[in-house]
Amino acid sequence: MHRIDELFQRKPEEVLNIYFTAGYPKLDDTRTILKSLQDSGADLIEIGIPFSDPVADGPTIQKSNEQALENGMTMLKLFEQLEGFRKEVDVPVVVMGYFNPIMQYGLEKFCKDAQRVGIDGIIVPDLPMIEYQMNLKEMFNAHGIRNTFLISPQTSDARIKEIDDNTEGFIYMVSSASVTGAKTGISSEQVDYFKRIEAMKLKNPRLIGFGISDNKSFKEASSYSNGAIIGSAFVKLIGQSTDLPKDIKGFISAVRGE
Repeated sequence: MHRIDELFQRKPEEVLNIYFTAGYPKLDDTRTILKSLQDSGADLIEIGIPFSDPVADGPTIQKSNEQALENGMTMLKLFEQLEGFRKEVDVPVVVMGYFNPIMQYGLEKFCKDAQRVGIDGIIVPDLPMIEYQMNLKEMFNAHGIRNTFLISPQTSDARIKEIDDNTEGFIYMVSSASVTGAKTGISSEQVDYFKRIEAMKLKNPRLIGFGISDNKSFKEASSYSNGAIIGSAFVKLIGQSTDLPKDIKGFISAVRGE
């Protein structure tokens, strides 16, 4: 069974997905962070591929992208770092990146390398649906890569249904129209949006991201979905860390409320 399917079948509630930028804070921290996240209890791990213009991301993740690129992180370097990581990491791992660098790397080459090292899925915020349907869906499926689309409060019901029909894995519910890390906490307007999506009875699991940063927001988001995604708060933590395994364990425990 695909690792993403197995996760949501085994644990349909309070799935914790943690995002970090590959090559940040130091170039070779990727494997340490991956292993520490699994050992600390993350259910799903999202690795950001650094890009010079991450339009959906706020200042914290933008800064991590800039630093990772300065450190020398590239797509090729990331795949080199991930070689053999499945010997020590069992949880599902997805990569998040923008379409331009993936296209420049080569779509077929990207899929082959992702499958070889053990990547389970991909999130491409700027991927057009028509591009996916015509050129990528078959390729991703052939290499066992689950594609995740994003929805937001502004996404129409018709578009959400189209996304649900074209998704295998999970749907990324952007909690607001802002960029990542722009605000924390959950407003009444966001709750209305969460309830609207919940009422649609989509076939795919849903994870809520943007503005999730602590136990309170994680628990609240999870009450309207299958779990939540934490990015900026975690990236900020590792940027300040002097002991990654210890600090990551403390962060995950605090989010879980342990």
